[in-house]
Formats: sequence, structure tokens, C-alpha cells
Amino acid sequence: SFYEELLSHGILEPLTAPIEGMVVKEGSCNYMAPQGISSVVKFYLKQSGADVFYEQHVTHISLRDGKWEVSRKMGPPEEFDIVILTMPVPQILQLQGDIVNIINESQKQQLESASYSSRYALGLFYEAGTQIDVPWAAQYIADNPCIRFISIDNKKRNIESPETGPSVVVHTTVTFGSEHLDSDPAEVQQLILSHLERIVPSLPKPDSVKCHKWRYSQVTKAVPNCLGQMILHTQPLLICGGDGFTRSNFDGCIDSAMSLAEAVKSHL
Repeated sequence: SFYEELLSHGILEPLTAPIEGMVVKEGSCNYMAPQGISSVVKFYLKQSGADVFYEQHVTHISLRDGKWEVSRKMGPPEEFDIVILTMPVPQILQLQGDIVNIINESQKQQLESASYSSRYALGLFYEAGTQIDVPWAAQYIADNPCIRFISIDNKKRNIESPETGPSVVVHTTVTFGSEHLDSDPAEVQQLILSHLERIVPSLPKPDSVKCHKWRYSQVTKAVPNCLGQMILHTQPLLICGGDGFTRSNFDGCIDSAMSLAEAVKSHL
């Protein structure tokens, strides 16, 4: 039903662009988001009617008179009746305040056993009218120590137009990501670009480049013995979930969201 809804609103479309080297599982169906994956999140946030505040870096969670006091890097602390955490699992364990003592020993061990791969993503942006002459929309690279995936993003999303400049997205291998996790970003960017030039020598010079370190890229091992969520405290409710409690794909996120919603509903 989630897919049907997203397809009917044009948030998702079936993936029809040619992807080289993709492993297609029998019976599976692949989709793409023409306006980017964030459009899926924005669609549900709009439906919820919630007031959303971005760029709030949470640092401490503490109990204050039967409510949760949440502190952030900028601005005064705020109080909440219920707190739901869906950041990567290692970041839950980095939070300060009463939460440190609220997470019991067995929960802590469960949370600590979750693991993530790390990688870099590189975006290359071009002026409108630039031609990128390759026969594919995206390509999985099997034999390069640095690059695992290249996508001509507008081609993959079927939104090629003379008014929009094309963009190329590059994902590194997991090994490269972990080896260069603390390297200088400028050096990493140069390394990726030099490998990219060898793989796609016809690529024109980009107008601008953005390199992004993705420390928690995909879940390699989910939190064990949890069905999509974990209750850390019942009154007031403090609960955590997300793909770290299932698996890193859309279905995994939906499974955790449903599990969280059920748990929260039963506490209201």
C-alpha cells in the first residue's frame, strides 16, 4: 500500500533507465524517486501535519518532572512527553544526560552490536546543456578499489531537460570508505576524481563538486532480537528505531516505522 500511494502521487516511479552491473533479485521490483529520496520523507511529513524543525543537533536527554528534557547544541532545552530516536544506533549511544543510565546493560550490548558501513559520496554538477555521452544511466563497478557506483542522476530519474544541468553521483567502495574515514576531505575528493577519470574518460569538467562523508552508510548488522524498535523507558516513553533495527532499504524503514507507531499508540 505504501508503494501504491507513492506511485499514485508520482513520488516514486518504476526504474526503467539502464543500470549496468545491477544484481536483480528474482521477484523484486525497483523504483526511483524523480525528485530525490528526500521527497518520500517530505511527503509523509506533510501528511502528518507535524511542525518540523530541521538542523537541531540533540546532545542530551534527561528526565525532568515526568517529561523528557532534550538539549541541543544551539538554543535552550525543550520538554517532551514522548521521544522517538531514529538516528544511526552509534549516535544514540553518544547522547549524554540521564539516557546514559536509562539504557540498561543488556540493551547497551544489543545496541553496541549494530554495525554500519562507511563510504564517501561525490556529486559532480554541470551547466545546462552539457552532454554526458555514456550508454547507461548508472553503473555498478566490480573491479575498482575506490569506486563502486556511478549514476548520471537526471538520466536515472528520467528528468533530462535542456533547462536542467546534468549531475553525476559517485559512491565509493566500503573498503575505501573505512580506509579513508579520517583522511583530509580534499585529498579524498582528488582520489575519487582521479579514479573516475580512468573509468569514464569522456566525462566533461564539472561546474562544481561536492564531497560528502557518509559515516553511517548502510546497516551491515542490525540490532539483534528487536522487531523494528526498542523501548528504553516506558513512563515517559523513550523509544528508538530506524533501519538500524531492521535493514537498510525502504521496506526496512517502513517495517520499523510501523513497529514504532504501534508501540507509541499503545502508550498514548
